[in-house]
Amino acid sequence: MTSTSHPKRAFITGITGQDGSYLAELLLSKGYMVFGLVRRVAFEDEAHRMHRIAHLLDRIELIPGSLESFPSLYAAIKKSSPDEIYHLAAQSYVNTSFEDEFSTMNANINGTHNMLAVYRDLVPQARFYFAGTSEMFGRPSQIPQNENTPFAPRSAYGISKVAGFHLTKNYRENYGLFACSGILYNHESPRRGFEFVTRKITSHVAKIKKGLINRLELGNLDSRRDWGHARKYMEAVWLMLQQPKPLDCVICSGKTHSVREFCKIAFEYAGLNYQDYVHSVQKFYRADSTGQTLVGDPAQAENYLGWRYDLPIERLIHEMVDHDLSLVFTVRQSTKTEQIFNVMT
Repeated sequence: MTSTSHPKRAFITGITGQDGSYLAELLLSKGYMVFGLVRRVAFEDEAHRMHRIAHLLDRIELIPGSLESFPSLYAAIKKSSPDEIYHLAAQSYVNTSFEDEFSTMNANINGTHNMLAVYRDLVPQARFYFAGTSEMFGRPSQIPQNENTPFAPRSAYGISKVAGFHLTKNYRENYGLFACSGILYNHESPRRGFEFVTRKITSHVAKIKKGLINRLELGNLDSRRDWGHARKYMEAVWLMLQQPKPLDCVICSGKTHSVREFCKIAFEYAGLNYQDYVHSVQKFYRADSTGQTLVGDPAQAENYLGWRYDLPIERLIHEMVDHDLSLVFTVRQSTKTEQIFNVMT
C-alpha cells in the first residue's frame, strides 16, 4: 500500500503586502497550499488593495478577517488548518506610528496576541513565525546588532514589535510551541509602498526622467540603513520554520548605505545627476532621528539557516527604477490608472 503525502498548508497574515506577496510566491513554488488573511474591504477594492498578489489569486485562498477580531482569526485558522503560520501583518510605517500611536499599539500588540492564542488553541503542532524589525533596536548600544543586543525602541512601532517579540518568546517557552521571530532590517523591492523613502526615490526618478516633475524632497540624506531585497529575506523567513528547533534570527545584509548613496545610484542609472533634483527638507526628518546606525550581524542566520545575502544594492535599486519607469509609462497610457500615478507623487 502506497502512502500519499499531502502538501503543506501555510497561513499568511499580511499577504497583500510586499513581504506577503513574495512569501506566497515562494511557498507556491515549493508546492504549498497557501491561505491568506485579508480584511473584508479588500474584496471590495481588489484592484487597489490586492495588486501585489493579483497574479496569484487563482492559486491561493483568501479568508476574510481581522487581527483585532479573535473570532474571525479563530474561524480562519480552523478553516485553513495550517502547518505553518507566518504573521507578517502590522502597521509598519514608522512615521505613521508617531502620528497615531494608539492604533499602532492596538493593532500590532493585540493582533499578535490574538494570533498566538488562536495558534495555541487550534494548531499547537504548527510552526509560527513573527515578523520583527530592526526598529526594535532603535537607539542601539552596539554596532552591528545581533540577537543578543538589548532592545531600545524609539517609536510606537518599535515598541509594539518588541512586545510582539516577547509574546512570541513567551508562548514558545510556556507552551512548548515552535514559535520564533525574525528581526528583519530594511528590505525593499518594486513592491515597496510609495511612502517609504526607497520607493519615493525610485518613483520620483522615473517621473523626473519622463519630464513630469523636476524636484525630489527628502529628509536627512546622510541617514544610513542596512538595505536588502524583500524576496531574499522571505527565503530566510521560510528557512526559519524548516529547522529542527525554533530560534530567533537577525536577517540583514550586514552593510549600510546612506540615503544620498541610494539617490546617487538611482539617478545615475537613469542618466541623471541627483544633485540637480534632490533637496533635503527639514519637515521630512524623522522624529526619532538620533544619528545611530542600524546595521545587523547576519552570522546566526548564515550559520544556523545556511542563508547568505549576496545581492549588491545596485541590482536592487536598478530593479526598482526599471519597475517605476515602466509604471510611469503604463499610467501615462491610461486615464483609468491616473490615481495610481498621483500616489507616486
